Formats: sequence, C-alpha cells, structure tokens
Amino acid sequence: MAEYDTIRTAGVSGARAAQIDEGLRAHMNKVYGTMSVGMLITALAAWAISGLAVSSVPSAYQIGADTYLTSFGAAIYASPLKWLIMFAPLIFVFGLSAMVNRMSASAAQLMFYTFAAVMGLSLSSIFLVYTSTSIAQVFLITAISFAGLSLYGYTTKKDLSGWGTFLMMGLIGLIVASIVNIFLASPAMVFAISVIGVLIFAGLTAYDTQTIKNTYIQMAVTGDQEWLGKAAIMGALSLYLDFINMFIMLLSLFGNRE
Repeated sequence: MAEYDTIRTAGVSGARAAQIDEGLRAHMNKVYGTMSVGMLITALAAWAISGLAVSSVPSAYQIGADTYLTSFGAAIYASPLKWLIMFAPLIFVFGLSAMVNRMSASAAQLMFYTFAAVMGLSLSSIFLVYTSTSIAQVFLITAISFAGLSLYGYTTKKDLSGWGTFLMMGLIGLIVASIVNIFLASPAMVFAISVIGVLIFAGLTAYDTQTIKNTYIQMAVTGDQEWLGKAAIMGALSLYLDFINMFIMLLSLFGNRE
C-alpha cells in the first residue's frame, strides 16, 4: 500500500508503522465523515431555504409561469443582501483558516458545520434555476468522479505536490474570471470557466487527498491528537470545497434549467 511506502520514507518501521497506518485510516474516515455531514447540512439547508423562497401565490416578483418569490425569497435573491449571501462562504473559509490554530477541534468542527449551512443558503438558488432531476443526476456524476479522483490521490505512488502551484494559479485565474463575468455576463465565458473549473477541481481533489494523507503521516509521530483533530477538519473543508465547486461547474455545463 502507498501509505506504507511513505511511512518507510519517513524512517518509521515495524509496529510503529502499523500503528500509524491504522491511525491514517481512522483519520481519513474522520475527514470523509465530517465532509459528508457537511454536505448533508448544505443540501438540507439549500432545499429548505428554496422551499421558503418560492410560492404559487402571485407577488411582485414573478420568476416562472406560475412561480413567484415570497417576501423572504425577494429579500435574499432580489435585494443587495444577495451579495452578502454570495460572498459569506468565502468569508467563513478565510476566517476558519485564520483562526483554526487558536480554536479547539470541537469549535473548528462546529464552525465548519455552520459554514456548510451558510453554503446551503448560498446554493439554494440552484433549486430555482435547475430541475430537481438534473440536480440529482449531476450530483451523482460529481460523487462518482470525486470518489475516483480521491481514491487516486490516496493510492497513487506518484508525488502530486508539483501540481500545487499550477492548480493554485489556475484557481486564482478562475476566481478573477468569474468576478469579471458578473459584469460581462458572457455565455461563452461561463462555458469556458465551467470547463476549466471542472479540470482544476478534479486535480485539486486528488492533490488535496494526497496532501491530507501525507500531512497525517508526517505529524502522527508527534502524537498531538488535538492538532490531528483540527487537521481532519481542515482536510474535510478542502475536499468539501473541491466537491461543491466541481458540482457547480458540472451543473452549469449539464444541468437542465427550469
């Protein structure tokens, strides 16, 4: 197994290597488990909020043949509040990254779940734009792709660390292009951003998985369980963001609009 090769490289062998390998499996289970709970919170929050935002009762905000925004929906989708909702998840990510060293593992986990709920609010508009069937189909495609890419990142013996700089540069370019296109509203640019975004987040899924694994192996010898607990939360956050962003990009490419 690839983890044994990494452990030997670190100069650890025998019973200690087996102990670290067992701890690695538990660590990765916690990463994926935390990420999965975050995904569930996001999905439930998005579905619940979208249900409160639309109505068949006529109002001043018509968005379909027989679909209207409620006063709550108008407040979050047709007012300046939408900009706060759009950028709130980004603020949470920066805040969690900056404060995680000063937080306990349990506090970091709570903040991650709060972030997942806020992300659900931000994503709730997809239920107004795309059909429920296409959302489910694209989610399944994303889940299968994510699982394969993450498995590759975990098992490959190839060092993926060289991908980091290239992927980060691509991600920054993608963010800049997305912000610019808010004002340009170019369909061709949306398509290009989505295609490139899928490739970037596919690469990040494999890269982040290997990074989480190698970080655990390097730090497990210290026995600092509090630090490892917070590392699991940050690893879950990284993979969560990879999944969500890949899902959004694929939905933009293949989703059927209402």
